[in-house]
Amino acid sequence: MKRIAVVASVLEDPKQCQQMFNNIVASFNGVIKGRMGIPMDEHKISVITLTVIADLNEINALTGKLGKIRGVAVKTAISNKEVAE
Repeated sequence: MKRIAVVASVLEDPKQCQQMFNNIVASFNGVIKGRMGIPMDEHKISVITLTVIADLNEINALTGKLGKIRGVAVKTAISNKEVAE
């Protein structure tokens, strides 16, 4: 079964890591239902949140890949409720 999750990411140097971040997100486009990005140019940081509906393995794969990017911090909140899609 699938769960709803929110993946929050802080890109500490967007110019260096944005492309790799976007490539990984694009590879998971089937499970990502929403994306919100807030550029904070004055701080040289971007905050990106993703809303995901996927099984735990897919959520973990996404967050694991994003978390391996240098300059990216990731935290995830996963619903306890299972959903059918």
